[in-house]
Amino acid sequence: MWGSKNRSCFTAGRERLGKLAPKFAELNDDVLFGQVWSREDRLSARDRSMITIAALFSAGLYPQLKSHLSLGKEHGVTKQEAVELVTQLAFYCGWPKAWSAFPLIAEVYGEAFGNDAVGFAVL
Repeated sequence: MWGSKNRSCFTAGRERLGKLAPKFAELNDDVLFGQVWSREDRLSARDRSMITIAALFSAGLYPQLKSHLSLGKEHGVTKQEAVELVTQLAFYCGWPKAWSAFPLIAEVYGEAFGNDAVGFAVL
């Protein structure tokens, strides 16, 4: 189960924001990751990862996207599924966002991504 096996990896709120925003850190760690993500009887962690990846991609939140791509990989999201998800969403959310997301997928899944390709994301 999500809560018992992986809960310890979700202390980012307290580690990063504990002194600055302790209530936010508590909500992040205990409610979002402790309660919502643990409801695997309603939606699997893999499916939650796919949904979260889609939401972060569509909002252009790339630092968080990279973190959730890594988490998705742990939850069984394959490289091919991540690529297909970004390809599908590119038509609805923007082509440049896909160019920004593909290097993150490559990094998370240990693939090379040509340096010259990054330049196309700026065009």
